[in-house]
Amino acid sequence: MMNFIKNFRKDDNGAVTVDWVVLTAAVVGLAVAAYTAIETNTKELAAQAATTVKGEVGK
Repeated sequence: MMNFIKNFRKDDNGAVTVDWVVLTAAVVGLAVAAYTAIETNTKELAAQAATTVKGEVGK
């Protein structure tokens, strides 16, 4: 049993996979945050443009 524990501690297989999972999760999180910010600002800009166009047409 002690031999198994020593080998388990020394074995680093899978460590790179964990790094990639964490990195990928961070990238996805940043993408979601960016998408949310862009979507919100785009809707506000479209609303302002619609208001301006309605004002110009009414003159």
